[in-house]
Amino acid sequence: MKTILKITLFSLFSAMMLLAAGVDGSWKSTFTAPDGVERTSTFVLQSDGEKLLGKIGGATGDAEIKNGAVKGADVSFQITIDYNGQPMLLRYEGKVDGDELKLKVTYNEEGSFEIVAKRQ
Repeated sequence: MKTILKITLFSLFSAMMLLAAGVDGSWKSTFTAPDGVERTSTFVLQSDGEKLLGKIGGATGDAEIKNGAVKGADVSFQITIDYNGQPMLLRYEGKVDGDELKLKVTYNEEGSFEIVAKRQ
């Protein structure tokens, strides 16, 4: 009985650690933006409990993540970038799926597109 309990607890702990560390690390995405331009973004992400920290690097420079959250495989965060001299809010929502981070990006509450980032 004790052996079964130990195995069960170890399995649960291992699963929790994998989920918590699932988003941590560097990710890279190449995608076609709504303006038709192919872009590359690099995500450096770190979870701290249910809080998500990090930055995104791309053509417009680096941006710190704000309002980041992670719950299991679900992630969400936002950044503000300078786009043609104007601030643009980008909201990201999605899931970690193995070595892929599948995200829906909503910009300025006007439109959205999807990207897939690969673990580096």
